[in-house]
Amino acid sequence: MYFMQDGEYKFDATKLKQAHEWCRNKTESWMQKRYNVVVSNTFTQEWEMDAYYELAKQYGYQVHSIIVENRHGGVNEHGVPEDKLEQMKNRFEIKL
Repeated sequence: MYFMQDGEYKFDATKLKQAHEWCRNKTESWMQKRYNVVVSNTFTQEWEMDAYYELAKQYGYQVHSIIVENRHGGVNEHGVPEDKLEQMKNRFEIKL
C-alpha cells in the first residue's frame, strides 16, 4: 500500500526501508485499536517477520502465516521482473 499513488503501484527501491517502517507502524497502530490485522508483504526470510511476531506477542494477537504460490503461471500484479522473482524464490526460507 505504501507504493500506491493515485490508484497505481509505483515501486521505488530507494524507499524500501521507509515502506517497511510504514508497514510496521501501521500494523502496530491497528493492533493498538484491537482491529483484525492482515499484513501482506514479500517476506522471504524468517527474520523479516520478527518485528510482526513481537507486535503480535505484545498486543496478544495470534499469528497465521499464509504462503502464496504461483502454481498456475499467473503474472505478478506489480510487474516485478523475472530475475527479481527468481532471487526472492532462491532466498525463501521457512521454519518447520
